[in-house]
Amino acid sequence: MIEKQRSRVEGGRMVRRWAAVGTAAIVAVGVGWVPARADVPPPGGDGAGSGERADAAGARARVSAEVGDVRYTSSETLASGATFRTFETSGSGGRVAGELVDVDLRRAGVGLLRPPVVAARRTVSAMADAQHALAGVNGDFFNISETHAGVVPTGSSSGPEVDGGRPLKGAVPDGQRFGPALPPGTSTEDVIGVGADRRGHVARLRLTGTVRSGKTTIALRGLNQYALPVGGVGAFGPEWGDVSRQRAVCGTDQKRGDPCSTETAEVTVRRGVVTGISGTVGGGAIPSDTTVLVGREKGADALRRLKPGDRVRVSYRFTGPVRFRFAVGGFPVLRNGGPLDGLSATGPAPRTAAGVSRDGRHFYLVVVDGRSEQSGGVTVAELASLLDKAGADDAVNLDGGGSSTLVARSPGEPAVTVRNTPSDGSERAVANGIGVFTTSARR
Repeated sequence: MIEKQRSRVEGGRMVRRWAAVGTAAIVAVGVGWVPARADVPPPGGDGAGSGERADAAGARARVSAEVGDVRYTSSETLASGATFRTFETSGSGGRVAGELVDVDLRRAGVGLLRPPVVAARRTVSAMADAQHALAGVNGDFFNISETHAGVVPTGSSSGPEVDGGRPLKGAVPDGQRFGPALPPGTSTEDVIGVGADRRGHVARLRLTGTVRSGKTTIALRGLNQYALPVGGVGAFGPEWGDVSRQRAVCGTDQKRGDPCSTETAEVTVRRGVVTGISGTVGGGAIPSDTTVLVGREKGADALRRLKPGDRVRVSYRFTGPVRFRFAVGGFPVLRNGGPLDGLSATGPAPRTAAGVSRDGRHFYLVVVDGRSEQSGGVTVAELASLLDKAGADDAVNLDGGGSSTLVARSPGEPAVTVRNTPSDGSERAVANGIGVFTTSARR
C-alpha cells in the first residue's frame, strides 16, 4: 500500500487529504472547412505554437513545482454532467487565473474538435459551434512555422488523432514535434482520450500497418502526418486535405530543422491499383477512392519496386490493450496523482491541459491565462500540481501560449463564447481541440 494525496472542494477552496490506496500499474489504452495557410505568427508570438517563448523562459526562470491553494470564484452548469468553473491560485509568476470544465462521462461526452481535414486550422469556437459542442479547449501542438525553403507549414498536429474509433493521423518522430521539451519516458505517441469503456485514459498509441502487393510487404510508418521517420513510408488519404505533402520528407528523427530528403518517391493507389509513380512529392486534394504513399530513403526504394497496374492493399491501425473512441496528442505531466520527473520549472506562460480522475469517470479541461498583470501563467511543473489539486490522477499538457483557449455555451445560447483571455488578444486558429458534448449532440 502507498499513501496518496487527494483533493476536494470545501467552502469554495480546494482541500487536500491523504488516503491509502493500493499500488497499481498504469494501463496503456489502446464541419466547415478552411484551408491551411503558411500563417506567420503574430509579433512576439510563440513561433512554434508552443506554450513557451524562447526569450521569456530564461528571463523568468524560477524554481517552482507547485501552485498555491486553488479557490473557485464562479460555477455554472452547462448541461447535465458538464460544469464550468473559474479559479484563482498563485505560482512563480505571481497571481494566476484560469478556467476549468469538469465533465462527468456518465452523463456527458468528450470528443475531438477538428477541421474537416488534418492539414488545416480553425479557431476553437468555430470548431465547437460547427460540431455543436457545449465547451472546448485547444488541443495538440502543431506545425505552425517552417524553416525549410519553399515548404509551407501544414497546420497539422504532432500527435495521433482518433475520432469515432477511427484513426485519422499518426505521430511524428519525437525530434520533429513542436512545443516544450518532452519529459523523460514520454513520446509524441502519448494521448489523452476516452475508450470504448466510456472512461478517460492517458496512454500511448502506436501506428502499425502494411502495404502489400503480391509477395511484397512494406511496413507503413506514417498516416496523414507532417513528418515521416527517416527511411519510412506513410499513407495520405482524403482526410489530409490539399496541402503539399512535401513537409513529410523534411527534417530527421532527431532534428526538425534538418534538410529535406532528396531520396523520395510517391505512389498513387486508386481503388487498390497503382496508377502513378513519381520521384517527387506532390500536393492537391486526394479523391475519396485514392491513397497516396510517400517514401523517403529506404522507404522510397521500396515504393519504386511497385509498378503501374500492380494491385496494392494498404492497412493500418493503432495498437494498445484498450480501444480508443476519441484521442488527441499531448505529453503526460501527471501519473497516478504524482508529477512526472523532469517537468520544466521555468517560463510561466499560458497553458492548456486535460486530465482524468482515478476511476476515469471525470474528464477535466483546464486553461490558465498568462502574460498579463491579471495572470502570470504557470510552469509545466506547476501545471501538474494544479491538475492534481483539481482532482486529476493522470493528465497531459496541451498546446499553450497564444493557442490557449477555452470556450463554453450557457444553456439557451446559440453559440459558444471565449471564456478565458487569450494572450494574443484574440483566438488563434489551431489544429484540433477537445470538445464537451451532450449525448444527443455528439456525432
